Amino acid sequence: MTSAKDAVGRVLAPQTALIERGRLQFFAEAIGETDPRYSEIDAAVEAGYPDLPVPPTFLFGLKLEKPDPMAWLVELGIDPRLVLHGQQRFEYATMAFAGDELLLEPRITDVYEKRGGALEFIVVDTEVTRQGERIATLTDTVVARHPEREVAR
Repeated sequence: MTSAKDAVGRVLAPQTALIERGRLQFFAEAIGETDPRYSEIDAAVEAGYPDLPVPPTFLFGLKLEKPDPMAWLVELGIDPRLVLHGQQRFEYATMAFAGDELLLEPRITDVYEKRGGALEFIVVDTEVTRQGERIATLTDTVVARHPEREVAR
């Protein structure tokens, strides 16, 4: 019977990401953002920004760009096919912009179970910084299903 409880406090592989203007423009279009500050450099500068601002949910997608973003689950003995994205929270300290190079440092901060262990909730906090300055903390909750622990009703 696998459990991720022993992984609380474990630091996962960090990653750096260069925020490119074209990606921000594409993201704004994909989510239906009509505010020109998110897609037009002139509008962003006129609004007082140094470049296009990073939309709030954009940072989540960066974590999925690792060569194998689910490798940490496999290392914990969890089958990624039995995993759901349970919850996402963003806590911002300041804004990020096109041209920024960000460092993402994830760590497992909590693991708890429900339904007698059939569902395992793994909480990962990711600190996002720019040259040491805190940009945001991303909190993901991943739900791992353990069919072998399910109790018949």
